Amino acid sequence: MAEERARKLKGPGGRRNMGPRPKLEHPGRTLGRLFGYLMKLYGLQMVVVVVLIFVGVLANVQGTMFMQTLIDDYIMPMLGQEQPDFGPLGAAIGRVACFYALGVASSFIYNQIMIYVTQGTLRSLRDDLFTHMQTLPIRYFDTHAHGDIMSIYTNDIDTLRQMVSQSIPQFVNSLVTIVSVLYCMIVLSLPLTGLTLVMVGVMLVCTGKLAGNSSRYFMAQQKDLGKVNGFIEETMEGQKVVKVFCHEEESIRAFNEMNDRLFDSAKNANTFANVLMPVNAQIGNISYVLIAMVGGAMALNHMWGFTLGGLASFLTFNKSFNMPINQISQQLNSIVMALAGADRVFGLLDEEPEVDNGYVTLVNAVRDKDRKLTESEKRTGLWAWKHTHTDGSGTDYVELTGDVVFDDVDFGYNPDKIVLHNVDLFATPGQKIAFVGSTGAGKTTITNLINRFYDIQDGKIRYDGINVNKIRKSDLRRSLGIVLQDTHLFTNTVMENIRYGKLDATDEEVYAAARLANADGFIRRLPQGYQTVLTGDGANLSQGQRQLLAIARAAVADPPVLILD
Repeated sequence: MAEERARKLKGPGGRRNMGPRPKLEHPGRTLGRLFGYLMKLYGLQMVVVVVLIFVGVLANVQGTMFMQTLIDDYIMPMLGQEQPDFGPLGAAIGRVACFYALGVASSFIYNQIMIYVTQGTLRSLRDDLFTHMQTLPIRYFDTHAHGDIMSIYTNDIDTLRQMVSQSIPQFVNSLVTIVSVLYCMIVLSLPLTGLTLVMVGVMLVCTGKLAGNSSRYFMAQQKDLGKVNGFIEETMEGQKVVKVFCHEEESIRAFNEMNDRLFDSAKNANTFANVLMPVNAQIGNISYVLIAMVGGAMALNHMWGFTLGGLASFLTFNKSFNMPINQISQQLNSIVMALAGADRVFGLLDEEPEVDNGYVTLVNAVRDKDRKLTESEKRTGLWAWKHTHTDGSGTDYVELTGDVVFDDVDFGYNPDKIVLHNVDLFATPGQKIAFVGSTGAGKTTITNLINRFYDIQDGKIRYDGINVNKIRKSDLRRSLGIVLQDTHLFTNTVMENIRYGKLDATDEEVYAAARLANADGFIRRLPQGYQTVLTGDGANLSQGQRQLLAIARAAVADPPVLILD
């Protein structure tokens, strides 16, 4: 089982390879959608952050630019004086300190704002993901690995954290720094600016080559990580089955293949990414040395009026100009990973929700003096289908009795492969029906069609004479008590797990349902009885005890139709 599941999940290329990796489709569209989501939630805060970034960058640039004046107009004249007056110099240094203090303050404030924006954005994304997931049809969860879905909530969301908190403000900061520093360098020396731009061009070529290679593997890393998480989650759930059939070695082999593929994609991604920063740093150092040599010669020979103060400022600007380019190249990998994660997040959000065009609802009812059904706001123990005609001709009330009819039903999980042909059956109120057949004959499928987990391709299913397609799905399922094959117990008390079948059930109703399911005896023998907290899907209970709790959960709703799958 583990081996077969591994083949399904791992896809082609389970071997170690350096072949072509997937590319992110429409990165601009994904980035635009992410920015739109961010601005919708925190547009004002982001505007404030951008303003603070401008203030911080301009303050730092102004401080660096003032170094030329500090050296040429204050320090150099004092070199020939026997008793120099340090007062003006101290005042000038104080002004420089004020510029840098303003830059530090603005950086601190916008970083605090970004912490709030980042965590708020991730919280909203998780809320939207979980809310949307509740609207998805069962078909989606039957065709997607649960661990891969979990990876969207954890790994993919975390990549967005780094992008929103660090990459976006760093990118804006770097862009403003590049523009402002370039202007100042042109003002100081046009020839040295040209030399700096030549070295920056070399840096950009190297960045493009290395970042392009690493981005493909970072995307593959996110996909491979999701597959590994999915396989681990499945193996943990089926650990008893693995051991019963001695499939440990097969599971290990399948996991190793997936883990090796993850190793390959992560290694290749980080190989290119880790080389990028040292290469750019060395190019920046070469640029700094060239500027120092050429600028020093210009200052000593007073070429184009260039001074030592100008050289000191230009060297600082040279570092300031190369640094943001290096930082942008460093953030490119984080941005690519975040876009890959955002693509998976938005992919889940874009999944089509379950379609429900039903308009017949389930209501509490009473009989008037003429024995006609009317709607009641109070719980009466009598239920009725409220059928409001779409043509406006009025509203009918049909008593809920539990009469189910299949009329010439065709169904297939895939439309081109029908598994149930011309099915006709009926279940009248009070009747008990058992479906007997081999595995895969369609017993569970019948259940899934009654509660509309899946919709039929042809024919009709009527519930109390009403086509189930006309009944709102939530009301349809509320009228059915279903005990599924796979019992799932939530991390909560025994009482709350039973009450899940009817959230407003009283304690006495829970006790009665447990007695009806023959579960009351073993529940009271638990350490805290009905208040015993179940964890790990009720791992401390036997399979039979878990099944009895599932029956009690269905019984507490007192449904007119009870289905035991």
